[in-house]
Amino acid sequence: MEESGYESVLCVKPDVHVYRIPPRATNRGYRAAEWQLDQPSWSGRLRITAKGQMAYIKLEDRTSGELFAQAPVDQFPGTAVESVTDSSRYFVIRIEDGNGRRAFIGIGFGDRGDAFDFNVALQDHFKWVKQQCEFAKQAQNPDQGPKLDLGFKEGQTIKLNIANMKKKEGAAGNPRARPASTGGLSLLPPPPGGKTSTLIPPPGEQLAVGGSLTQPAVAPSSDQLPARPSPAQAGSNSDLSTIFPHVTSGKELPRLGQRKEGEALLSWAVFGA
Repeated sequence: MEESGYESVLCVKPDVHVYRIPPRATNRGYRAAEWQLDQPSWSGRLRITAKGQMAYIKLEDRTSGELFAQAPVDQFPGTAVESVTDSSRYFVIRIEDGNGRRAFIGIGFGDRGDAFDFNVALQDHFKWVKQQCEFAKQAQNPDQGPKLDLGFKEGQTIKLNIANMKKKEGAAGNPRARPASTGGLSLLPPPPGGKTSTLIPPPGEQLAVGGSLTQPAVAPSSDQLPARPSPAQAGSNSDLSTIFPHVTSGKELPRLGQRKEGEALLSWAVFGA
């Protein structure tokens, strides 16, 4: 992976302290309790930058920005940056002067959040470096990656069970047939349990019943009406039975020209042209 020509800033912390640390006698790790934490050797600003795959921890003056020390980091975690065993706010870094001389110093943050950001900035940078290396390898050898083969092997067969599909199609393929229309005016069938209504044609028109034409009943004329009984006949209920056989004796004959209460008028249905 080629090193890029620009430098990016990963993290900036305005308050950091530098401590002199005693040489490590064993491999048990560094302990911040062995440092003189109340007497830091230097205090200033910390800035983490990245250029290509390398990260740099720079200790600078808060006001002028003058560089105090710099620690190149090629991997994390590693020997360039180590955490102490008794605290999460202190670290040991390896600084270089550019002439090949190296030294280990201790740095500490007053806030645990600053120490957390310092740690995460280095982790994210080297995670990105690892991903870039993998992408570069895949670009150089694109055919080495696994391929997904979905084709049939020689002699390989598959079996489809369509019995259930035929049953479903047979059950759903028999819709109720609708009767064909014979032309003309078609009426909807009556609802279940309902009563059919009979159309009454107007006077002088014929009604088609069962394919044949029938002549409507003609109302009797005034000449065909029965003779009106005389007052003498109207006074006797026994004589009325001969003129109005449907009236029984002992009942009062309804007067002509009057309608019983609740009796409906007969109206002819008028059809539009």
